[in-house]
Order: sequence, then structure tokens, then C-alpha cells
Amino acid sequence: MIDHLGVSVSDLDRSIAFYAKALAPLGYTLIRKYENAAAGFGINGKPDFWIGKGEPKGKVHVAFRANGRAQVRAFHEAALAAGATDNGAPGVRPHYHEHYYGAFVHDPDGHNIEAVCHEPFLG
Repeated sequence: MIDHLGVSVSDLDRSIAFYAKALAPLGYTLIRKYENAAAGFGINGKPDFWIGKGEPKGKVHVAFRANGRAQVRAFHEAALAAGATDNGAPGVRPHYHEHYYGAFVHDPDGHNIEAVCHEPFLG
């Protein structure tokens, strides 16, 4: 089980603003901030996604689990409204598996951020 992960961002304040809006539909909030260094987002008071000020050395892909397809769509809309670049509209990705429903965006540094659910569509 992964406890937490972190990615480098070139502009910490810009990325805090972006992730606060983009991850809100998934229940994530800003939990901890270390001035000009890092910020941690999570659910129920436990930060598990960290962003740290620094020059990104490469692009990463982070997928957040959503509770249903509506949350995936809400994430995608919120991320685009916060300034993300679309990298794949919400939809089924049968090449992963028959119930894989995800949406992808690029954050301000070009990281590939995704929301996904794996449950079958119930109507």
C-alpha cells in the first residue's frame, strides 16, 4: 500500500490553487503547507499527495480513485476550469478493462493527472 507520493512543481502557489480546485470533487483538500517548499493534499486530515517546489525532472502520471463516474466527470470539469489542458475526456477505456472509466488532464507543469473508477455502469 502506498502511503504518499510527491511531484515537483515549478510554481508552488499556482499548483496549490490548481490542485485545490481540481481535486475538490474527489474529496481532497489542502491539509498542510510548508511555506515556499511543499503542500500536502488528502482526505480526512491525512495528506497523501504532495507537491514540492522544484524544477520537474520529468512528467509523471498520477491517478486518483473516484467514487463513481460522476466524480470522474466533476474532476475533469473542475480541472479544466482551474487551467488544466485536456488529455482525455471522461469515458470508458476498454483497452484497460471493460469497466475502466477515466478522465485525464495535464496540470500546469504538464503532469498527467487522472481520475478513475472501476465499477460497472449501473444506469
